[in-house]
Amino acid sequence: MKKPTIAVLFGGRSPEYSVSLQSAHAVLCNLDPDKYTVLPVGITRTGQWFLYTGPYEAIPQDHWHEDRTHLTPVAVCQDRAVRGLLSLAGQTPQPIALDGVLPILHGKNGEDGTVQGLFALAGIPVIGCGVLASALCMDKDRAHKLAHLAGVDVPASLVLEPGTDPQAAVAFARQTGYPLFVKPVKAGSSYGISQIHREEELLPALELARQYDDQVILEETIPGFEVGCAVIGTQNLMVGEIDEIELSGGFFDFTEKYTLKTSAIHVPARVDQATAQRVKETAQVIYRALGCAGFARVDLFLTPQGRIVFNEVNTIPGFTEHSRFPGMMKAAGLTFPEILDTILGQVIHL
Repeated sequence: MKKPTIAVLFGGRSPEYSVSLQSAHAVLCNLDPDKYTVLPVGITRTGQWFLYTGPYEAIPQDHWHEDRTHLTPVAVCQDRAVRGLLSLAGQTPQPIALDGVLPILHGKNGEDGTVQGLFALAGIPVIGCGVLASALCMDKDRAHKLAHLAGVDVPASLVLEPGTDPQAAVAFARQTGYPLFVKPVKAGSSYGISQIHREEELLPALELARQYDDQVILEETIPGFEVGCAVIGTQNLMVGEIDEIELSGGFFDFTEKYTLKTSAIHVPARVDQATAQRVKETAQVIYRALGCAGFARVDLFLTPQGRIVFNEVNTIPGFTEHSRFPGMMKAAGLTFPEILDTILGQVIHL
């Protein structure tokens, strides 16, 4: 039987470009070449698409695009009869048929529904969340509203549209109390996020958030700690063991997420079985409410009183060997290659 051909996308026009390189490297190294024909497709910071045939080790250091002999320019073919890419190396474009595409792209222009829509138009199956779920989960405000309608607790918040008087933020902060989070509505990996403790920190935090999105959301700080739940599936869901983020102070910002300098991740979380089950059930409610499919990581807060509060959904979570999603699934008994086989198996039938 012919092996299915899978394109793995990495890089992208996003502040999270470097994170994507790390995740994609781990994915490419753990996809079984006896089961799949894997085509790494790198997207540069400027938006050029290349089929990459060089060593995987050059990807995480961002050297993959330096040797042009390993690069073939490609584009997504919108002719559904092709269902694949077009090689643009010669004078006549040549089709490259695909059985599916696995985007390992974090943040804007990859995790927000844009790439998913591109492949949907071309009739190429995307492994993971589709256009609507990807867009909704990237939008913190709309994701919270839908989760709340599904019966899940969410933080008190205020969204500032472009041109909104900053005094509205001042009034919300005074009413809600400090500390507060100031976040871009649509961004990932904690880019542009500040936790503020005094009014004089508010305006600089708004300016920082606006560097990543023109909409800004203010959220109350939820006491307790963050827990996460890895979910795989569409109709029938598989969940990993929940994890727990232990902080020594501050919040789980970009530095802590990728270095764990002063924080730790515990898998399984240090909670009783009944609480863990409630977290898993809440994560599944959110996953379904937002229309997720394939896989995602649902992040929540657990308060000292046992209240579970929604934080966000990552539709393309980190996939390094040390990332939270594979860590939670490993704690549930799946190796990294088995995690990938399970995810791909929902679309690609071996």
